[in-house]
Amino acid sequence: MRQLLPATPARTDLGPPPVEYSAAADRYLSQAGLSAASRRVYRISLASWAWPLVGKPTPRGAGRRGAPPIVPLALLDEPGAGRRLTAAVADRAATAGTRTVNRELSALRGAVAWWQDQRWIHGDPTAGLRHLPGARPAQGPLTAGQVSQLFGLRTGLREHAFWQLLYDTGAPAADLLSLDIGGLDLGYGRGRLATAQPGTWIGWTAASTTDLLRWLVAGRPEGPVFVTDRRAPVHTARADRCPVTGRARMSYRRAAELFTAATAPLDPAGRGWTLHQLQQAGRLARAQPQDEAR
Repeated sequence: MRQLLPATPARTDLGPPPVEYSAAADRYLSQAGLSAASRRVYRISLASWAWPLVGKPTPRGAGRRGAPPIVPLALLDEPGAGRRLTAAVADRAATAGTRTVNRELSALRGAVAWWQDQRWIHGDPTAGLRHLPGARPAQGPLTAGQVSQLFGLRTGLREHAFWQLLYDTGAPAADLLSLDIGGLDLGYGRGRLATAQPGTWIGWTAASTTDLLRWLVAGRPEGPVFVTDRRAPVHTARADRCPVTGRARMSYRRAAELFTAATAPLDPAGRGWTLHQLQQAGRLARAQPQDEAR
């Protein structure tokens, strides 16, 4: 795996939160690690959800490329937003291919996740949406080329650290999310798993993994290694809360959503990849030297 540089710190110069959906979409796309062609496709996909958000049918064909209606971003926090999007998915599925609908849904999920991280919206109107079923090849391990593409994405330090740790250890993602700062032994490249038997450690070999983890936990002497971007709810257990930032331990569901949304532009089917595929690729990479030595 190639050496990763420290991710650029979260921007603090984004200005005031946008009040309109299309402006929020532009802000999301401006920071996403997408090619010009992918950004154009994503812009069309995100714009297509503006019509159902205001209770209007999405235009067909070239009409979808026209100016979308003005949609207050706060509309996504209203209780009816999820129902309108669910109806829009069903309507879109009647006229478009499964891959197209799933790609558009992945684009919306990625944008919603980023807007939540910026605290521009609080709810997730896509929470109840599911990708359309259809023919899909077996989800085998990511190839070396796909892993290279993955680590070429421009994303945050937390994601880089988690993805590289997952690849370098081949351990279950849920186990890695259970890691606490007090259980890290960065000098020896290992961490004590809270979800396994007492004294169970997981190790890694890449110096870049150690560097990323050191940068990630800098200034945080205890608490979860991987935390969310927002403060934890009041009912969060003390063990799952960072005492310095007040942020909650990252859940598997959230980590999986972020990974799939980030990799959707790399997936020809538009669905994105899974953490399990990256874990499998890591296991194969760890076993390869042993096989070659036999």
